[in-house]
Formats: sequence, structure tokens, C-alpha cells
Amino acid sequence: MTDGLDLLPRHRATIQGLIERHLPNVEVWAYGSRTDGRSHGGSDLDLALRAPGLTPIPVARLARLKEALRDSNIPFVVEVHDWARLPEGFRRRIERGHVVFCGGASHRVKGP
Repeated sequence: MTDGLDLLPRHRATIQGLIERHLPNVEVWAYGSRTDGRSHGGSDLDLALRAPGLTPIPVARLARLKEALRDSNIPFVVEVHDWARLPEGFRRRIERGHVVFCGGASHRVKGP
């Protein structure tokens, strides 16, 4: 576990490398069971991708990242979502408890 994220360092490095290759300027937040202590061996990893200015990420670029993650040797599903396309209520839930995965200072963030 690193920085409040239930994820092996080698898996994190692989995922970060793929994100940086396909979407180098995004900030990535992890949320869900791997950040709140509810994960188990088969838990997926939920990631919200935040582009500069919180603008939508081009669909083709997002699709290429998703394909690269599927084709990787990561032994669990990595779900990636474009922050700009998430419903406001869902964004608020993510804001209340997430871990900055990459693209910013990695740390646990808890809302009020």
C-alpha cells in the first residue's frame, strides 16, 4: 500500500507510465475501494482523469489509453473516467475522498 492506495508499487509504476505516454498532461485521482480500505485481491482501480482546465479529453486519446491498460500485464481492471464527463454529484463524491495518483503531489485527500 502506498499513500493510502492499496496498490503494489510495480503496478502503480506501470499504470503511471501508460498514462504519461498517452495523456501526459492530466492529473489523475484514484477513488473507490482501493482508497478507502474496502479493496480485495480482485478489486478494480478507479481513476478520474483531470485534463488541464478540466476540459474534456478527446475520446480517441482516452480510448487508446483504455486499450493500453487492457493490453497491459496489470492483473485487475483499471477503470478510467474523464472528469469533465462525470455527473456533478459523482464528482462531489470523488472530491470527498481520493488519492492523487499522478500529475500532482501524491497524497490522501479528504473533504469536509
